[in-house]
Amino acid sequence: MSDKQKGILCLVASSFCFALMNVFIRLAGDIPSIEKTFFRNFIAMIVAGIAMARAHEGFAYRRQDLPLLTLRSVCGTLGMMCNFYAVDHMLLADATAIQKLVPFFTILSSWLILKERIKSWQGGLILLAFAASLLVVKPGFTPDLGPAIIQFAGALAAGFAYTYVRQLTLRGVAKPKIIFFFSAFSCIAVIPFIAMDFVQPDAYQLLMLLCTGLAASGGQFAITYAYGFAPARQISIYDYSQILFSALFGLVFFGQLPDWLSWLGYVLLIAVALANFVLSSRPDKSDPTHPADDGRHPHPAADPGTTDPDSHRKERTA
Repeated sequence: MSDKQKGILCLVASSFCFALMNVFIRLAGDIPSIEKTFFRNFIAMIVAGIAMARAHEGFAYRRQDLPLLTLRSVCGTLGMMCNFYAVDHMLLADATAIQKLVPFFTILSSWLILKERIKSWQGGLILLAFAASLLVVKPGFTPDLGPAIIQFAGALAAGFAYTYVRQLTLRGVAKPKIIFFFSAFSCIAVIPFIAMDFVQPDAYQLLMLLCTGLAASGGQFAITYAYGFAPARQISIYDYSQILFSALFGLVFFGQLPDWLSWLGYVLLIAVALANFVLSSRPDKSDPTHPADDGRHPHPAADPGTTDPDSHRKERTA
C-alpha cells in the first residue's frame, strides 16, 4: 500500500470516528452542551499530555505565545460548543454539512488575520459553499434554523481557531502543546458554567460521554497519521466522507432521513470542496514556496473541516 493510500485510509477512518463522536454526543441525551464539551476535552487533555510526555516536550510555554494560544482556545471552545448544540438539535448530516464550511471560513479568517490573499476562484467557491449550506438549512422553512445559525457561528469560530493554530505552528509551537493548552483551557473555562447548571449523568450517559472522548481521540490520531503519510493537497477531499457517515448514522441510530434539498446541498458542497481540492493542488507560480511543499504545512484552503475544532494543523486536535 502506498503512502497516499495509507493517508486516504486514515483520513476516512478519522471521518468515521468524528461522525461516531457526534452519535455519542446525541445519545448522551439532555446533558448541557457545555458539560459535554468538558468531558470530551478532558479525555483529549489526557491524551495530549501523554503525547507531550512521550515526546519530552515539557509543559512550559513561552510568554509571547500565550495570547495566541488563548485566542485559539476561546475560538475552539466556542466552535465545539456550537457544534455539540447543533448535533443535539439537527439532523446529524445537516449539522455536519454546515460544519464542513470551516475550511472556507479559514480562508476568510486567514485574509483578515494573516493578510493572505484570497484568489478570485476561492471567493467564488466560498459563495457557492454558502449557497450549498442554504439548501441544507432552508431558511424560513425549518425549525432547525436556530441551531443552524449557531452551527454557522461555530464554524466561523473554528475557522479563526485554525488560523491561530497556523500562526502558532509557524512560530514553532509543537502541535501536542497546542492541543494540550486548548483542552486544558476549555475544561477550566467551562467549570463555572457547569457549576451553575450541573446535570448529574446516569451510568448510561456517562458511558456515552466517555465514548465521545474516545471517538474524538481516535479521530485525532487517525487524522494526524493521515497527514503524516500524505500532504493535504492529495487527500483532504476524503475528509468530506464524514457527511456520508453522518447521514448513515443518523438513519441507523435516530431514523433521520434528510430531504432532497439537503441531499442537493450535500452534493453541491462536496463538489465545491472537490473544486477547491483540485485548484489548490495546482502549482502556484506566484508562491515560491509551493514547489517545496511536502504537505507538512497545508494551507487553510486545503485543510479539512471537522466537528472538532481541535483537530486541524494536525492537530485535528481533538
